[in-house]
Amino acid sequence: MFWPPVRRRAGLKRKLAVAELDEDFAREVSPFRRFARDEWAGLRADTPMTLTEADLEEVRSLNDRVDLTEVEMIYLPLSRLLNLYVQASQKLFNGSNMFLHRHDLKVPYVIGVAGSVASGKSTTARILRRLLSRWPSTPKVDLVTTDGFLLANSRLDSEGLLARKGFPESYDLPNLLRFMSAIKAGERDVETPLYSHLSYDVLEGKSQVIDQPDILIVEGINVLQTGRPPRNGRGIPNVSDYFDFSIFIDAEEGDLRQWYVERFLALRSGAFKDPKSYFHRYASHSILEATVMATRLWETINLVNLKENILPTRPRADLVLRKGADHKVRTVYLRRI
Repeated sequence: MFWPPVRRRAGLKRKLAVAELDEDFAREVSPFRRFARDEWAGLRADTPMTLTEADLEEVRSLNDRVDLTEVEMIYLPLSRLLNLYVQASQKLFNGSNMFLHRHDLKVPYVIGVAGSVASGKSTTARILRRLLSRWPSTPKVDLVTTDGFLLANSRLDSEGLLARKGFPESYDLPNLLRFMSAIKAGERDVETPLYSHLSYDVLEGKSQVIDQPDILIVEGINVLQTGRPPRNGRGIPNVSDYFDFSIFIDAEEGDLRQWYVERFLALRSGAFKDPKSYFHRYASHSILEATVMATRLWETINLVNLKENILPTRPRADLVLRKGADHKVRTVYLRRI
């Protein structure tokens, strides 16, 4: 009468063995190389520290705990790697010109930064901009966020999309693609819309001008998103088709939720107090009420977007920065060449 438990134990062992084999196989065939934090930090080599504590104060997003140690261990090695990639890209460009007997002008090297709401991608993008612009060659580095390409609140409201703001359908994709195409064509004075996080809307009549930078960083939650290929075979480009390198900021679902709620509570006692703030009505909420509201917004909007649209794009990145609960990057995944 003891055979069934024995069979169950044997079955469990087989399942565990299969799971281990699957994990080993996935690691073996993965297109990414995995680096532990200390291992990645060692790749900094002699890359100089060009950021100060004052710089970090300027670029750090609300509730983000990045410090100079994090810059030294994670972002300086990344800056060194990107320097190598940009140099290689320039050599390839020159070689292509020679092969084609052309004299095309060099176009910007475009870096995409993706990740969930509250993941810290904005801070990452700003840190990289500072570091890259301080290379010895002093390249011109610009930063654009895709928030400016969100449809205006009035249009989102009229089309019943206000509750899906940040989802792929809430962006002016044709305009965003025109912008990316113009950048990669080397055009001058390309305009991009501006967005206000205070009014939670696109700023009508205001824009940012991008004039032939050496490097352009494009940051947004859905920049690695792909669309369904059309049946007629006519490919519509994706935003990421214009990227030379892409980065995904990753973290556990529970940590992202916690960071989102913490940020919401910080805004409640800060920016939300401004009468011009779209979320001014939440400033008078108690901590408990604000926590409940933030959790509901996360679960009904941001978590859905993360699972349906953002997380599935992670494998398309060239580099994944995996954060721990303390916001520190614990693991780096770099796509094999």
